Amino acid sequence: MRLFFPTVLVGVLSLAAAGCKKQGAAAGGPPPGFAVQVVAVEAKRQPISESLSLVGTLAANEMVEIKSETDGMVEEINFKEGERVEKGRLLFKLDESKLAASVAEADANFKLSQANFERSRELAKDKLISPQEFDQNASQFHASEATLELKKRQLKDARIYASFGGIMAARQVSPGQVIARNMILTWLVDLDPVKAEFNVPERFLSQVRVGQTIEFSVATYGGQKFPGEVYFISPHVDPSWRTVLVKAYVKNAEQKLRPGMFANLELTLKVRDQAVLVPEAAITISSDKASLYTVDGGQTAQLKPVTTGIRSAGRVEITSGLQGGELVVVEGIQKLRPGAKVKLAPPEAAQPYLQPETTNGPKLGS
Repeated sequence: MRLFFPTVLVGVLSLAAAGCKKQGAAAGGPPPGFAVQVVAVEAKRQPISESLSLVGTLAANEMVEIKSETDGMVEEINFKEGERVEKGRLLFKLDESKLAASVAEADANFKLSQANFERSRELAKDKLISPQEFDQNASQFHASEATLELKKRQLKDARIYASFGGIMAARQVSPGQVIARNMILTWLVDLDPVKAEFNVPERFLSQVRVGQTIEFSVATYGGQKFPGEVYFISPHVDPSWRTVLVKAYVKNAEQKLRPGMFANLELTLKVRDQAVLVPEAAITISSDKASLYTVDGGQTAQLKPVTTGIRSAGRVEITSGLQGGELVVVEGIQKLRPGAKVKLAPPEAAQPYLQPETTNGPKLGS
């Protein structure tokens, strides 16, 4: 009679050993005592600004069409195109001869009606004329007085002055040309400051206020930034676009900016001086929840749930979960588990994740 117990026992031991190996593999993570090499950077507190990216148009501080208020012939043009003029400068002078003659005629009629009025007033006192005749003379006197004032004003309108200081645009007439009333002669433009006009979506209205700063660029000057300050917020929302008109003053002493230019604007909404920022590579998202690994003083990985804020230029703001100053893992996350031992990579490995101390604010799409 043969016994097979040794053979069966060897088979059972072999299966048990294989099962232990599978359980160790299923557990995941590095073997106990093995340190995972990771790249880590410090979570720093830095100032950060939240801004809104918009497009807008530049407008002149003041811009008017220069028109004549009367018909006539252009006698003098007292400026050069593109010249800067001060307020009150004589720009155009029309032929005054006909207007001056009209003033002289109106003045003569006024003096005659005035004399008649004075005589009739004396006669009315003695009841030598009827009240009706006195009223007629008084009416003629006041009508002639009004006519004289009108003719004087028309004579005054033959000279056109600058209503404010600015730059003269191209003129549309020449000396000797006969012009009609309301004809455009030229334009007067004030270019310092200029106005940036843009529309802000209504969902951001609560974050916009007078005095806020903007920064914009124009295609003509590439990457050059021009700063400005909000001075006007429309009191109503455009029902078609659900936007609010906002205007800002922009200094333009060098007159680089011109009305009509297309502007790419940055409207600063919020500024946080002590925001905690980490590289975007440190964040892991699972079931809409964010977390990251930190390295404690014992060179051990700790999983931290965090709440994120705004993102910009490869960085993420941490609004809760970190205090600032912690070492945050940015490479090697896939090999980690909570409590795992880590070994920090050389400092040069973290260089691509380091950010300058001063940063530009993140942008919110419109």
